[in-house]
Amino acid sequence: MSPILARIRGVEPTLTATHRRIAEMILADPAAVAASTIGELAERCGTSLTTVTRFCRELGLAGYPELRLALAAELGRNDATPREQSLIAFSPDDPASLVLRSLLASDMRAMEETAAQLDLEAVDRAVSALVGARFIDFFAVAGSAGVAMDLHLRLHAIGRPGALWTDVHSAVCSANARDGQDVALGISHSGTTAEVVEPLAIARKRGATTIAVTNFPRSPLAEAADIILTTAAQDTPFRAGGVAARHTQMLVLDCLYIGVVQRTHETSNQLLTAATDAVAKHRLPPR
Repeated sequence: MSPILARIRGVEPTLTATHRRIAEMILADPAAVAASTIGELAERCGTSLTTVTRFCRELGLAGYPELRLALAAELGRNDATPREQSLIAFSPDDPASLVLRSLLASDMRAMEETAAQLDLEAVDRAVSALVGARFIDFFAVAGSAGVAMDLHLRLHAIGRPGALWTDVHSAVCSANARDGQDVALGISHSGTTAEVVEPLAIARKRGATTIAVTNFPRSPLAEAADIILTTAAQDTPFRAGGVAARHTQMLVLDCLYIGVVQRTHETSNQLLTAATDAVAKHRLPPR
């Protein structure tokens, strides 16, 4: 079962207004909710006991007692300081040492939550699709394009043909050329980036296996995918969207890359050795 707070953040944008109030209350002070009765939470949110129960079931929980237990367990596992747990609002007076510690704590927490909630069966299916693909389309823009480029180049180095498209015109043209022998992989933190959603949906219509890497499992990008791989990043001041998600996205994409290398070990090892030898010729000698 994925971490409960990450699960709530992932579905929050698609919740009804009433359910969103409950989600916001939990995310703002999970310890207080873990210590509250269902009646106390309902009163603070201005809603009914039935609505709170429905909210819990929307998260895949049996009811409110299970929510309280999940919150208590997660809070018990988190040994970060309160300052470093929160979405940090850096002030002009914060020393570099605090900024560094806070960034490290934030990134480590996001990586751990991503690992805890990542669907490994979905990862396995994605690896199988990539290994068997005739051609791989990568769709990503802005911050997500950097991590997409990394995976594209690494797969290219081990003989997996593909291309990264950051321009929507080129992306939809390539998507229209896909068929059942191909794979299309779209990366978007929000899952709402039209330049990524549109070509992925087209590739799926053409018969390609589609993979989405996103923070939000109910997003339009997820709806366009056969395989959904979710991250658990949180936006922080000065690090929003794809910038906030890049480390968690890279963790997921690293899993895909290593999985492909494992299944094509002999060929991949030969190509990587040849690539290392080729690149070595372009290293400057030590002084």
